[in-house]
Amino acid sequence: MSQQPSTLDQLKQFTTVVADTGDFEQIRKYAPRDATTNPTLIFKAVQQPEYKHLLDKAVADNRGSSLAGEALARAIIDDLLVAFGREILAIVPGRVSTEVDARLSFDVDATVKKARYLISLYEKSGIPRERILIKIASTWEGARAAETCQKEGINCNLTLLFSLPQAIACADAGVRLISPFVGRIYDYYKAATGKEYSGAEDPGVQSVGKIFTYYKKFGYKTQVMGASFRNVGQIESLAGCDLLTISPDLLEELQNSKNELVRKLDPAEAAAGAADRISLDEKLFRWMLNEDAMATDKLAEGIRKFAADIVKLEGIVQKSL
Repeated sequence: MSQQPSTLDQLKQFTTVVADTGDFEQIRKYAPRDATTNPTLIFKAVQQPEYKHLLDKAVADNRGSSLAGEALARAIIDDLLVAFGREILAIVPGRVSTEVDARLSFDVDATVKKARYLISLYEKSGIPRERILIKIASTWEGARAAETCQKEGINCNLTLLFSLPQAIACADAGVRLISPFVGRIYDYYKAATGKEYSGAEDPGVQSVGKIFTYYKKFGYKTQVMGASFRNVGQIESLAGCDLLTISPDLLEELQNSKNELVRKLDPAEAAAGAADRISLDEKLFRWMLNEDAMATDKLAEGIRKFAADIVKLEGIVQKSL
């Protein structure tokens, strides 16, 4: 009698599993296809002894630079982000997501400039841009910057996404994929109502399901990658989503589980589902986002937190200098 595969292996049959970590050993352990990073993950990683050499090298490589102060620190951080990305790409067969400074979330030109620069650093290392996803916050400006990047062959991952209008703006811009944050939506409603949510009742799960249905219904090529999970129940409820990016602790739980997994999201069923097409311009985007208190709060909070972690990372760099 054949042994029941792990829940993680079952999930991999119809969803691309992505590791949400900057820890190389965790990535090796769970053999995902892709990996994602963000400022918070890199900030945590560089404080571990086994990754200090990457920071030291980024600092050493920039010591002879004509840059100084904040400009030098930012150049070192860009090198550090790409160094982590290169190490990850030596482990995974697919792609890595590298994030643009969250402080640029409302600046189209600066975001495009930073994306081009990060891609150039990868390409100088011999890594093709097809293996890189540039992560940009899902603001209106972020979607516009991503639209320009995509036309230049720079694939983008639009992050900090909490609502349908954000998802539509990204799809209309032709971005490669989006990362709707399941757990942070769950956190908001749990705090607001005092209620525990699970399965199909989870507001984060419902949000991703709605976006998935909309994309498949209207034939968008943009992929949906659920992110920011709080428990395996959320992951299991989104089995069948294009991609899911999962933290090491939840990957371990899925690996150790033998529970039978049932596909919950199916492209064909979603394409036949009910959805009204929305013709979105900037005014309607801003109004719809304004009317969604959760999405407005979580987008602003997420940008602030990522920006704060970049500042902390700059502090570590300054000490190293």
